Amino acid sequence: MAQTTDQLSEQIAALESKLAQMERGYQHKLALALMLANNAYDALMVLDEQHRIVAINDTAEALFEVIRPIGEHVVDVTGAAELENLVIDALANRESVLEEQVVINKRVYRVRIQVIMRDGNWFTAVAMQDISELVRLNRARRDMVTNISHELRRPIANIRLIIESLFHEQEKPKRKQSTSALKAIARETDLLQWIVQEMFDLSMIESGQSIMRMIDLPVYELLEEAVERLIDHSDAKDLKVITEVPSDLHTLADRDQARRVLVNLLHNAIKWSPPGEVIMLRAERHDDEILFSILDHGPGVPEELVERIFERFYQVDPARSGSDGTGLGLAICRHIVQAHGGRIWAEGNINQQGENVGGRFFFTLPAAT
Repeated sequence: MAQTTDQLSEQIAALESKLAQMERGYQHKLALALMLANNAYDALMVLDEQHRIVAINDTAEALFEVIRPIGEHVVDVTGAAELENLVIDALANRESVLEEQVVINKRVYRVRIQVIMRDGNWFTAVAMQDISELVRLNRARRDMVTNISHELRRPIANIRLIIESLFHEQEKPKRKQSTSALKAIARETDLLQWIVQEMFDLSMIESGQSIMRMIDLPVYELLEEAVERLIDHSDAKDLKVITEVPSDLHTLADRDQARRVLVNLLHNAIKWSPPGEVIMLRAERHDDEILFSILDHGPGVPEELVERIFERFYQVDPARSGSDGTGLGLAICRHIVQAHGGRIWAEGNINQQGENVGGRFFFTLPAAT
C-alpha cells in the first residue's frame, strides 16, 4: 500500500511538473506574441461578436490615443463607423479575409479583417496600415505623368505644324516665311530644352549631387539681381516691383541657387499678377534666419493646395498655366531652400474676412554672422 501511495505521489508530482512546463510554455508563447504585436508597424485589434475590443497593440493605442480600451466598443475607440461596417460584413459573410481602404481623421488606411472561431465564439482580427503617404505619392506620380505629357506634347505638336506648313506640297515657301518658321521652331525647341534642363536640375538637387557654395551675401544684392533679370517681363505688364530690405542684412547662401529661388518666385508673381499692379519683395531678420516674402495681387493659392503646389509638375490650374510653365519651379525652390537648412511655404489666398489677398510665398535662409 505504501508503495502504491509513493507511486501515486510520483505520478501527481510528474503531472504537476508537466502542467507547470505547459504553463511556462504558454506564458512564453504569449509573451512572444505580445512582443511581436507591439513591435508591429500596423495597428492591430481583436474584437468579439459585439464589436468590443478584447486585445489591442501599442501601435493601435497610439493611433487612437487610448490606453487599454479593453471591453470598449470599436466605434467609441476609433470614431470610424465605416470600420465597424466592415467588421459587420465580415462576420455576416464569415469571410476568412477582407481588405478595404478606410479614411480616418483624413488619413488613409489599408484595413485587413479576418474572422476566426475559437471555443465556439467568433472573433474578428483587424489590422490597419497607414498608407496615406503611398496614396499621396501615387497621386503625385499620376499628376507628374499627366502634366509632363501635356508640357511635352504642345511644343512637339507646334513644331510638327510649323514644318508641315513650311513644306506644303502646293506652295513653295518664301524666304521670309521660312525664316519666321525656323524662329518659331527654335522657340519651341528652347522650351523643350528648358523642360529637360529643369528635370535634370531637380534630379541633381534631390540626389544631393548639386553642390551648395555657401558664402556671405548682402541680401539686397540678391533681390536687385532677381528684379533686374525679370525687368522685361514686369515692364511688359506694367508691374511695379518694390523691394524692402535693410542694407546691412546678410545671408549665408549659394548666390546662384538663392537667386534662382527668388527668380522663380518672382516670375510666378509676375505671371499671375494683373497688369498695373504692385509686387512686394521683402526680407527681414528673424533670429538666426532671413525671412523672404513675395507678395502679389494675383489669384493666389487656395488653402487646400498650399502643400501640393511644391510637388513635381503640380500646377494649381493647368488650363490657365500658359505656355511657359513646367510645374517644376516650386519643387526646385523647395529643394534648394531645404539644402540651405531653410523652410519654404505658401499661405492661402483668403483671409479671415473672406477677402482674396493674392499670392503669398515665404522662405528662409540662414543669416550670416
